[in-house]
Amino acid sequence: MNKSIVSLVFLAVAGFVLISSVYTVSEVEQMIITQFGKPVGDPVTDAGLKFKVPFIQQVNSIDKRVLEWDGKPSDMPTKDKLYISVDLFARWRITDPLQYFLRLRDERSAQSRLDDILGSETRNAVAKHELIEIIRTTSDRVPLRDTLLTDAERDLNMGALVPIQKGRKQVEQEIFAAAAEKVQVFGIELLDIRFKRINYNQSVRPKIYDRMISERRQIAERFLSEGNGEAARIRGNRVRDLNKIQSEAYREVEEIRGLADAKATEIYAAAYNQNAESVAFYEFTRTMEAYKVIIAENTTLVLSTDSDLFKFLKGMGPIGAETR
Repeated sequence: MNKSIVSLVFLAVAGFVLISSVYTVSEVEQMIITQFGKPVGDPVTDAGLKFKVPFIQQVNSIDKRVLEWDGKPSDMPTKDKLYISVDLFARWRITDPLQYFLRLRDERSAQSRLDDILGSETRNAVAKHELIEIIRTTSDRVPLRDTLLTDAERDLNMGALVPIQKGRKQVEQEIFAAAAEKVQVFGIELLDIRFKRINYNQSVRPKIYDRMISERRQIAERFLSEGNGEAARIRGNRVRDLNKIQSEAYREVEEIRGLADAKATEIYAAAYNQNAESVAFYEFTRTMEAYKVIIAENTTLVLSTDSDLFKFLKGMGPIGAETR
């Protein structure tokens, strides 16, 4: 019975010692073996089942994958004294796990150190360049002036773009080159950095927007003034053309009317100028038509005795009386 208990205890202790001396390394990690807190041996980078001295040696896992650093937006001034908010991100990996472990120990410390280094180099690079250099991708774009501006507005540098010498890609490369050299001492390889977002600082953003609105408003007012002038010119031309058309139409109407009256007179003359009786009849009928137009109810006429209108009235008498 005692031998069985001793055997079980021995097996349990042996199993525990065996388990404590065995560890596994996956494909995405590398190990640092420490003994009493100090690294011993070379880093273990190959995946598989590994052995260590139980109890006195500890296994420290270090990530082998490409890691991400995502900085917080930070306000900083450009060379032309404009405060902007820059949001940067980077990719990095651990290439020297022993140096990384000795200097940083864990990923949290590494992220904090990257915050300091990348933040500092970003500030230095942004402070050395104009805003247009940071927001434009490359220097291939030829700066243009707004085609809607007049010569006077161009003289005031409204809508002008300064020449681009480098562009955002080269600014990123400058930050990358400076930061990559500094992080190497920590066993870190910086793979890439990119600007995620660049925006005006919250305090200066209203001023920038007001300036943009003011420039657009000046152009809009100029277009409105030119439009009003063109509208006035079109209305003036319309009135002039309308008067011309009406004048020419009135002249043609009068010419036609005159020709018609002449033709009517010619026809009347040909019809009534046959003999003395027809001429007298014509005078009589025309005078009667004139009476209809001139004489109405309660009409008073003052005529001389030798008037042509009075000639036929002079021989008229009451109805049923004989004419003398």
